[in-house]
Amino acid sequence: MAAPSSGCFPMWCPSLRKVGLKPSKVVLEMEAGPGPDSERSGSQPPEGPDPEHVVASRQESESPLGSSQQPLPATESETQLLGGPRCHTNCLEAPLSRAFRRLGWEVGSHPWIFLLLPVILTAILGTGLIYLPEGKENLEEHYTPIGSPAKAERRFVQKHFIAKDHDHFSVSRQSTEASYASILVVSNSNSLLEQDVLSEISQLDEMVQALSLTNENGTQIHYQQVCSSNQGHCVPSNPLLFAWKRNSNLNLRNITFPIYTLGYQVLYLANLLGGTVLGDSVGRSQLLLEAKAMRLQYYLKTEDAGDNERSKAWLMHFLQEFGNMEKSLALKKIQVVFFTSLSRQLEFEATSRTVIPLFYMAYLLIVLFAITSCYRCDCARNQMWVAAFGVISVVLAVVSSFGLLLFIGVPFVTIVANSPFLVLGVGVDDMFIMISAWWKTSVTDSIRKRMSDVYSEAAVSITITTVTNVLAFYTGIMTSFRSVQYFCIYTGTTLFFCYLYNITCFGAFMALDSKRNVVCLHWLKKPETPDQKCSSLKKCCCFPYGSLPDEHQTGAHPVSLLFRDYFGPFLTNTVSKCFVVLTYVLYIVSGILGCFQVQEGLDLRNLASDDSYIAPYFNVEEENFSSYGPRVMVIITEPLDYWDKDARQKLENCLADFENSDYADKNLTEFWLRDYVQFMDSHHQDINNKNSFIHNIPSFESDFPLFMYDINITSDEIICSRAFIQTMGISSSTNKKLMLRQFRDLAEKCEIPLMVYNQAFIYFDQYAAILENTIQNVIVASAAMLIVSLLLIPHPLCCLWVTFSIASVIVGVTGFMAFWNVNLDSISMINLVICIGFSFDFSAHISYAFVSSPKPSVNQKTIEALYLLGYPVLQSAISTIIGVCALSAAKAYVFRTFFKIMLLVMVFGAAHGLIFIPVFLTFFF
Repeated sequence: MAAPSSGCFPMWCPSLRKVGLKPSKVVLEMEAGPGPDSERSGSQPPEGPDPEHVVASRQESESPLGSSQQPLPATESETQLLGGPRCHTNCLEAPLSRAFRRLGWEVGSHPWIFLLLPVILTAILGTGLIYLPEGKENLEEHYTPIGSPAKAERRFVQKHFIAKDHDHFSVSRQSTEASYASILVVSNSNSLLEQDVLSEISQLDEMVQALSLTNENGTQIHYQQVCSSNQGHCVPSNPLLFAWKRNSNLNLRNITFPIYTLGYQVLYLANLLGGTVLGDSVGRSQLLLEAKAMRLQYYLKTEDAGDNERSKAWLMHFLQEFGNMEKSLALKKIQVVFFTSLSRQLEFEATSRTVIPLFYMAYLLIVLFAITSCYRCDCARNQMWVAAFGVISVVLAVVSSFGLLLFIGVPFVTIVANSPFLVLGVGVDDMFIMISAWWKTSVTDSIRKRMSDVYSEAAVSITITTVTNVLAFYTGIMTSFRSVQYFCIYTGTTLFFCYLYNITCFGAFMALDSKRNVVCLHWLKKPETPDQKCSSLKKCCCFPYGSLPDEHQTGAHPVSLLFRDYFGPFLTNTVSKCFVVLTYVLYIVSGILGCFQVQEGLDLRNLASDDSYIAPYFNVEEENFSSYGPRVMVIITEPLDYWDKDARQKLENCLADFENSDYADKNLTEFWLRDYVQFMDSHHQDINNKNSFIHNIPSFESDFPLFMYDINITSDEIICSRAFIQTMGISSSTNKKLMLRQFRDLAEKCEIPLMVYNQAFIYFDQYAAILENTIQNVIVASAAMLIVSLLLIPHPLCCLWVTFSIASVIVGVTGFMAFWNVNLDSISMINLVICIGFSFDFSAHISYAFVSSPKPSVNQKTIEALYLLGYPVLQSAISTIIGVCALSAAKAYVFRTFFKIMLLVMVFGAAHGLIFIPVFLTFFF
């Protein structure tokens, strides 16, 4: 019984089709062994009947679509030519190939339908772009982990504690970030603790407090109307400056830090004075010898909607007028930088508008690259106009996908603006594959026949590539960062539309352009009389005009010949192999070392452009105010018998654990219960009696009004209360993560139910979540790629090298991120997911071409694999780099980082596919 001639070649055979190598030819070479010229790379197939022609001619005679119908059984002679019965490993490839052959025939038959339908669909879906947001983007929602512990802790604080901004204001007791304007003053001398320097600072402070504006309804908004207050007066911008303004004879040589007692008033100067030089200890503090910087903080009301709007208006006016104020003061003793609670949001929104001109640059570069890559010196095979339209089809895909997603309500966040650059580079790869397949067809065939051949050979390959890339992006939806989820949804969907438009409107345009080829061939073949001249239109349509192409020529691309004749032999040289191995060892060792140096988390200063006023503010703050961090709430979450001595002792033991931490200053702890014990002793009350304890709290709160915000009390019990721990030494992201983890562990270990919280923890949680999310996404995406490789590449050695390549590229990209000052954040996490898809494509193509090669030696197999697939891999890497290279000129970290990591991904991925894996395969095969 003769075996059928189809259903024998593995699924990844379409990869080889990029350069025109057909499955039947590979089967023949693999089974029949090397021909007489096998010692020379790129040898011709052995003489004799072509089994592909024998089988294909019988099949195509039955149907205009060739293999669109079920293939006929092979004859006995055909079976012998094919090497006898074979196993079926292409159960997916064969039906896909038949379906695409039929689709190609239909596209060639009705090109205008397949061209206009996607254009109409784009016009309809493009209307969704009217929903492109222009308003405020929620940084907390999009760039902090979903369901982070700090968000649950904040809900508890908001439910059980109150904090007012118009009476007894305290910033450390706020559950969310307060509304404020901040000025950092840096002295030009060694210290600002001088009369003339403080005088200049005082002038600046008075000018800020005198700032006012006229509202739209004509009413005046003064600072005194919007400022947060304490006992009826605006909260001082700096307590030390306020004390000096009230008493200019204040002894500046007798100030202590971080606690300064002035009469009966205690001033906490931590985070308000910076660049300090300290002397001898004085009680819980030290003598302040020098202070290089001072913080002026202007807090504003936000409790009701009216106050909130007026405060925003005043802050916007402050931002507009600060430069003029600085010029009018002509400051000589000090330098100033400024920031507001609105600045981060405003500057981040402004960065998205800066990349619009860069997209035009990227579009132009891709068009030029596509035209250059697809230009040929004869008019019948010159595809420069088709290449230009291929770039247009990518733009249509971007418009369609973005419009659709905006229409159904998927939020558009700033980092999604990176997506068109990536898609522009990746989307044209499928175009190159289809054009390459077109060049392999005969110019004498009908358009429908050529299109069916192109789709049969190329469409399956681009389907596989699209599946792997889209799958890699959609695995990113599992992350707990909404910004990453939205980016992956937009990019994955856009790549799908790129694929859809490639096999419809781009194929249709290719069919229409082939009609131009037919006309050009007719004109070139038609003999011209001496007095007949070519019209300008003819020269334009048949550019380059004047050469009659070889109608049966299907020569390889010159770059492929370079891989075969020069690069391949050079790479397989023994000396070159040793150098490659040494280079890889240096690469992987450097990558592993870099992995241990990567900083985690998104630095909030990087949300603004490089030339923003935010950058110098954070630089000054980091240089002068990095010693102290935020004041952390330690919350007793359940009712406790505070009047019980044992309970108080357990609580004190837990607080002592916090105070003894490396990240806490024990001298700055604030706890109402400790002051209440002293209050009860001074009033000769029994602290261990419940009634006495409960009934004296109102008197205590009248003497210490701030503590009323720390005690949630009913008539007979205290529901919950809180203390405050001053953190220190957490300027780096690593220390922030360690402090947060340590404090939560201490709270969990305490016998009394505790919780820790500060509004900054909302952003600190990303440091703990980013690594976990990255590892999770990489493992899931890698597992998905492994499953795909097992299904589509029926060779275990290929799957092994695909897995190795993915792991190696991820290690290299992650490690070299540290050397390029790129943090592991939500932006770089996206690129690591992308890295998996590209690593799969590069390694799978080359490794499968190697194991499929019929050459007798491993060196010849390597040269054959590079000859077949070196140019497509190189072309893919170059087009993607060109697509994102415009982002290198961006002034914002968000976009520039995307370029940096994509460059690493492409360079390392291509290096593995073209250098490392080909050499390693010669050792292990």
